[in-house]
Amino acid sequence: MTTTDLAAGQAVAPRTLPKAGAALDRWRVPLTIAVLAVLPFVLPSQALAVNVLIYGLFTVGFNLLFGYTGLLSFGHAAFFGAGAYLTGMSIAHFGFGWFPAMLTGIVGASLLSAVIGALSIRTRGIYFCMVTLALAQLVYYVALQASGWTGGENGLRGFTVAKADLIGGFSVNLLNPLAKYYFIMFFAALALWFVSRVLNSPFGAAIEAVRENETRARACGFDVERTKLLSFVLSGGLCGLAGTLSALHLSIVPLDALSVHTSSIVVMMTMLGGAGSFFGPFVGALVFLLIEDVASLWTSHWQLIVGIVFILFVLFLPKGIWAA
Repeated sequence: MTTTDLAAGQAVAPRTLPKAGAALDRWRVPLTIAVLAVLPFVLPSQALAVNVLIYGLFTVGFNLLFGYTGLLSFGHAAFFGAGAYLTGMSIAHFGFGWFPAMLTGIVGASLLSAVIGALSIRTRGIYFCMVTLALAQLVYYVALQASGWTGGENGLRGFTVAKADLIGGFSVNLLNPLAKYYFIMFFAALALWFVSRVLNSPFGAAIEAVRENETRARACGFDVERTKLLSFVLSGGLCGLAGTLSALHLSIVPLDALSVHTSSIVVMMTMLGGAGSFFGPFVGALVFLLIEDVASLWTSHWQLIVGIVFILFVLFLPKGIWAA
């Protein structure tokens, strides 16, 4: 059943996918994890592979709101940065362990997304974009001014997690790049499984119905505002998880984590990979970071090359690499 049919309340036969497409859809989480598992061995560096994991997860969270719900936010750096800052501050100022610090970051980002979502979903279109951008900038300036907690424009420093103690007396040496990669990949895999379950649930059909036609969805009995708010919070929580992993990876939280630049990067990655597709976010993050990594070796003006490539993709592959 297509989302348009669902919004119209029509009883139609389930959509029949081609065999290859159906198999790909059924095994999408294991396939994505299998590809991610070999990334450290095929990319130029393990640091690049870790960035693909973190920004891929960030893009997955953003895509849930933009690609599947149809709401374009220009302020998702607020949730990524909130997760990173709250994790770093929990360790640096309160001496939390890595797991309570991660929980603090995820819960804090989710609560922040609930507040920003409740204020912004009252608007539509460009007004929604501008409200999310304005509220994210407010978060940015709060972090800038609270320098005693956040480090101000120098960013938060002074915390390093050398190892992660696990259940049963096991521990992961986070100073080992490969061990750190698979540690972060474990949480990315959990997030992918969670997103896949959400998309296959009635709620997943509801958010796509809202994206296709909000008026029809409301006429069919969907609580559109609640659906959009819940999607916003889930998206913010996933972006917060990406932020917590970034803090554990870098052992610093730069102020740029909350900047407009970070919000624009996630939009570009999603459009490159293909908004509204399960595999698109990681494809977009991989291509964007690979272009950035290669171009920065040639010239300090690598942003110009990335911008030209992005324009070419938008002109000739408007639905993104994966959809094409």
